[in-house]
Amino acid sequence: MENVKISVVVSTYNAEEWLEKVLWGYSVQTYKNFEVIVADDGSRDSTKELIDRFKKDYPVPLSHLWHEDKGYRRQEILNTAIIKCEGDYVIMTDGDCIPKNDFVAVHAKHLKKGKFLSGGYCKLGMDLSKKITKEDILSGRCFDYKWLSEHENLSLSNKLKLTSTGTLETLLDNFTPTGATFNNCNSSAWKSDLIAINGYDERMQYGGPDRELGERLENYGIRGVQIRHKAICLHLDHARGYKNQESLDRNLAIRKHTKEQKVIKTPFGIEKLANAQDLIN
Repeated sequence: MENVKISVVVSTYNAEEWLEKVLWGYSVQTYKNFEVIVADDGSRDSTKELIDRFKKDYPVPLSHLWHEDKGYRRQEILNTAIIKCEGDYVIMTDGDCIPKNDFVAVHAKHLKKGKFLSGGYCKLGMDLSKKITKEDILSGRCFDYKWLSEHENLSLSNKLKLTSTGTLETLLDNFTPTGATFNNCNSSAWKSDLIAINGYDERMQYGGPDRELGERLENYGIRGVQIRHKAICLHLDHARGYKNQESLDRNLAIRKHTKEQKVIKTPFGIEKLANAQDLIN
């Protein structure tokens, strides 16, 4: 699938230490026909300065989309990124997720019309997240289970993701009890399908907006495919100060409406529909 141009959208907010590690990860991908778009929910100037430094000799096109910090508006900047993507296919990920060097290649290998892909991640503690260096990423050492386990006790789930290959990883993906949901740290879909469902619902804050997008893809007839043991990223630790019960409850209500009413195109997405209120009543 080398002929498919892919856009990787990386969301970020005031996390330069983690974003730097992520950008190193995308600098050594085996698949070359892709661009990186950093979707920035209002970070300080030092984030732009970091990205500008990488741009000078980055091996693939790298761009920075930013809007003013007016509180949590992540879904808005992600919708802007979808429109700006030059690729036909879009990988959604986060600025705290270091990709393995075959990450884009695995998504490219398994993409199909009528499908979206649901990848996996290995969640690390704060100490190990900080210990990982540029050299660890460029060499691929940070994805070596033995090396990681010398620094942190890893779960069996993480061990299987890091060590399984070939037939075993396919069997694990086929029989995992975890559903093939759309998770923003590691999922992908055709740009045309994301446009068809009107992107992310911009009413939603932390707690499931990516899952809701995936549920509308399913309502549209796009089925999720599990690649959680094939497409791997390391999820670096961080605080979640933006998490609150009010937004979680609101998001659950929106997701409930999406499921019950089989909503496909959110009225609060890329295109702001004039009759939005009527559509949700």
